Amino acid sequence: KKNIIRNLAARDCYVQVFPSNSTFAQVKKWGPDGILLSNGPGDPAVMRDAVNVIKEFLNHNIPLFGICLGNQLLAEACGISTYKMHHGHRGINHPVKNLVTGKCEITSQNHGFAVNAEEVKKSDKVVVTHVNLNDDTIEGIRVKDKVAFSVQYHPEAAPGPHDASYLFDQFTESMSKVMQHA
Repeated sequence: KKNIIRNLAARDCYVQVFPSNSTFAQVKKWGPDGILLSNGPGDPAVMRDAVNVIKEFLNHNIPLFGICLGNQLLAEACGISTYKMHHGHRGINHPVKNLVTGKCEITSQNHGFAVNAEEVKKSDKVVVTHVNLNDDTIEGIRVKDKVAFSVQYHPEAAPGPHDASYLFDQFTESMSKVMQHA
């Protein structure tokens, strides 16, 4: 989505867009400071090639930020399954609790798959950061020993709620910290 690029560019990021079937070597050759795993259609459980590339990003400690499908793929890369929801989340005004800040965010959503909550709770790799207040589905995760996090909703939504635009700041700050320690 163009507004993802706008949000990153507004934070002085130089952005390169890669197709979903790009290999780790193709992306790594560009020398990114971070990777944004964007939204898109499809069942994340069958996207094994993308999941394997994300595992390589994690192994190389490249900062990751996932949105929507990117959230689901990050979960899959951490060994957490996803499932097709009976009714997906569509539209704006979905209340999501940020478990880190304790605040409720009003979000824009458009997805039919979700991350398996029981597997996240049992995971030693991932923690829940956001929960949907309507149905308790997982709305965000963070990988414990990596600079990697994701959300199920759309922080770039325009028009729509802007409660979650801080996530782009969080991502760019995490890239800066990693670059300073490199």
